[in-house]
Amino acid sequence: MVLSDEEIKKLREAGRIAKTVREEAVRKTKPGTKLLELAEYIEKRIEELGGKPAFPVNISINEEAAHYTPVIGDGKVIPENSVVKIDIGVHVDGYIADTATTVYFNPVHEGLVEASKKALEKVIDNLKPGIKANDIGKIVEETITSLGYKPIRNLSGHSIDRYMIHSGKSIPNYNEIFSRWRLVDGVYAIEPFATNGVGYVKEKNIITIYSIKKISRIRLTSKEKSFLQNIWNERKKLPFTERWYKKLFDNVESLRNTLTLMMKRGIIHGYPLLIEKSGGLVSQFEHTIIVSGREIIITTE
Repeated sequence: MVLSDEEIKKLREAGRIAKTVREEAVRKTKPGTKLLELAEYIEKRIEELGGKPAFPVNISINEEAAHYTPVIGDGKVIPENSVVKIDIGVHVDGYIADTATTVYFNPVHEGLVEASKKALEKVIDNLKPGIKANDIGKIVEETITSLGYKPIRNLSGHSIDRYMIHSGKSIPNYNEIFSRWRLVDGVYAIEPFATNGVGYVKEKNIITIYSIKKISRIRLTSKEKSFLQNIWNERKKLPFTERWYKKLFDNVESLRNTLTLMMKRGIIHGYPLLIEKSGGLVSQFEHTIIVSGREIIITTE
C-alpha cells in the first residue's frame, strides 16, 4: 500500500495527538484515580486536539492485558502497587495511530515494565523497510527473556489500514518461523507484551468493547436500525463502547440489552477481556510506524 503525502500527513497528525495524550495520561494515572474519569479525560483530549478515538481507551490492570474500557457508572479505581497499561488509538479521517504505555506504582515491578519497554526500543533501533515480521518477534523475545520475563505469545502487533485497526497481518512477539512476510509500504503497530506468568492470555467473559461485524439484512427494530446507523456513520467498523451511545437510549439497561441481542444475532462483535493465563502481571509498550519506500516513520514516538 503506497501512501500519498496527504495520507502520511494525516497519519503523522494522528500520531502526534496520540503521543501528546499518552504523555498526559501517564501524569493523570495514580492510585485511587477512577478508571471512568481517566478514560473520559483521554478521549476528550483526543477530540480537543483534533482527532477522534480509533477505539475506546483500554485501561488494563495487573494480569489484564487488553480489552477493558470503563463502562457507564464504573466505580473501579487504580489500585495501590498496581501495573497499569494504557492503550490509546487516535484517527484523523480514518488514518490511525495506536500507542500504549505502562505505569507502575511499586519499584518491584520495574523489571517487568522495562522488559517490554526495552523490547520496543530495540525493535525501533533495528527497523528497516523489508524487515521480516518474525525477525521483529525474535528481537522482542530475546530482549524480554534476557531480562527474566516472557513475551505473551498469543498477542501480537499488527498491520493497520484506513478505518481498520487490525487489517490482517500479525507481527509476533516471538520468533514465529511461519511469519516470514516482510514489512513493505504501509502502517504497522509494534506492541511487545511482557509477563512474569506463563506467557499466554485467555479470554474472560467480560465485554466492554464492540465493533460492527456486518450491516445485517436481518429485520431490526427502528431503535436498532438507528443505533447501528449512528455507529456506522461515525466509526465504520472501528471499535466502540456503550459509554458513547447512552444518549440514544432511555436507560442503561435498554442499551445493554440491545448490545447483547445484536451480539447474539451476529450483527456486532464483542471483544472479551484478555487476562494472563496464570494470573501473571503484564506490561505493554507500543508505537505505530509507517514504512514508506526506504523510510521508516515512527508516528507516536
